[in-house]
Amino acid sequence: MNEVLNEEVLINAGVGETRIATIVDGRLDQLILERARSVEQGRIGHSLLGNIYLGRVQRVLPGMQAAFVEVGLKRAGFLGAREARCLCELPNFRKEELPPISQCVTEGQSLLVQVVKDPIRDKGARLSANITLPGRLLVLVPNQHGVVLSRRIDDEVERARLTQICEAMIARMKNINADAASAISGNRPIKAGGYIVRTAAIGAHLSELEVDAIRLNDLWRGIETSHQTAQPASCIYYDIDPVEKALRDCVGVNTKRILIDDAEAYAVARGYCDDTMPLMLPRLERHQGPGALFDLYGVEEDLRTALDPIVPLPSGGYVVIETTEALTAVDINSGSYTDATGLEETSERTNMEAAAEICRQLKLRGIGGVIVIDFIHMNRPENIARVLKVLHDGLANDRTPTQISGLSEFGLVEMTRKRTREPLSRLMSEDCGVCGGTGRNRSVAAIGNEILRHIERESAARPGHKIKASMAADVAIWLSDGEDDLIGRMTRRLGVNVLVEPRPGFSRERYEIIAG
Repeated sequence: MNEVLNEEVLINAGVGETRIATIVDGRLDQLILERARSVEQGRIGHSLLGNIYLGRVQRVLPGMQAAFVEVGLKRAGFLGAREARCLCELPNFRKEELPPISQCVTEGQSLLVQVVKDPIRDKGARLSANITLPGRLLVLVPNQHGVVLSRRIDDEVERARLTQICEAMIARMKNINADAASAISGNRPIKAGGYIVRTAAIGAHLSELEVDAIRLNDLWRGIETSHQTAQPASCIYYDIDPVEKALRDCVGVNTKRILIDDAEAYAVARGYCDDTMPLMLPRLERHQGPGALFDLYGVEEDLRTALDPIVPLPSGGYVVIETTEALTAVDINSGSYTDATGLEETSERTNMEAAAEICRQLKLRGIGGVIVIDFIHMNRPENIARVLKVLHDGLANDRTPTQISGLSEFGLVEMTRKRTREPLSRLMSEDCGVCGGTGRNRSVAAIGNEILRHIERESAARPGHKIKASMAADVAIWLSDGEDDLIGRMTRRLGVNVLVEPRPGFSRERYEIIAG
């Protein structure tokens, strides 16, 4: 696995949304955006990934090898045969084959399912019956047995060590005597299951893995208990909150610093670290200025340009990124750059820069699905190999599964990147409503959350003064919505009056904030 020597995690916890930025070598590498409005309703913007529902099978479609499962969201979820396979116990059925969906579920059946892909546009959530519960070091898979290691753990000696101690852990937990059970788990029965070993477990000891496994088993027992009394089409387990999730999933052994700009979020983070990852406590810091947290490393500026289709390269070339319903097309142009030594050298340098930037943009923009890259033509095999290596290395630490093809005879590289949630473009913009979907404007939610951050900045600069914010009518309505009342929450957070004034002459992106 590629070692990241200088990684930091920035957590900007606002009233309307929590933003988690991963900084690698001083540059924004990845962004996760979690909106806090009506979390339990599962509105677009807040991720449902990891939530577990007691669903009811609505329809079984043998021709599609899938079923639609009602889980209490706006649209029924989609359960494919692959994700339902753990429900089948068919004799003489080869593991690599998909069983008929009708052998796995029946219409009207109640079953536990987990969201593995958020609702995207007009599609419901993707579901799996094979529940997984991620911890800090391990992932518990109750319906499976044995140990599987993350593919990103590529050191063979470490893989062998982790496999050995995990097998020892499972054996201990199966055969634990009464005295040890009392000492370790308070005499609670330990359920055997399968485990996936996460990259965070590199270098971990048996005792650390055992504590994580016991915590996950306790969690699973609680879910099973809730299952007994729950009604179908209801959520029985919500994944942990965005701050804890960021620490669980984004912080690794190479993370040098974790900066959080909100007192409440910082307290949550300290509690989580103290409970599950005490070695990270010295790396946890509360950011109190000067300046806003996301002004560090130019994160806000990166986000402002993250929706632009054209991305400049250092040499003078540029990358063009265009996403359609079917795929994302990426084109590379040399622009103003010309290498004095020849066309091949110009192409090779531009392609090398483009490959590194494409990896960063895919992660930053949350682009998933099929991706086709049109590199500038190169003749020399060694140059082609170097460009492909940059592409592979740039995505080696990507937490989203990605597959990359070789260079085709037409000079194209095809990729697939797992699509698990809405891309940044969908979260930060919307159809303009005029051109039939070919153009997009920044969304009301994106501008409203920007205004909330500016209100906090103005209040910090002039503490104790009331705030008056003037803006377009649709943004004002969104901020003052009766269900969520973000302005009311901001008033309580700051301890001063915050007045919202709709201004008919203002465009959506225009606003004014005055403290006085």
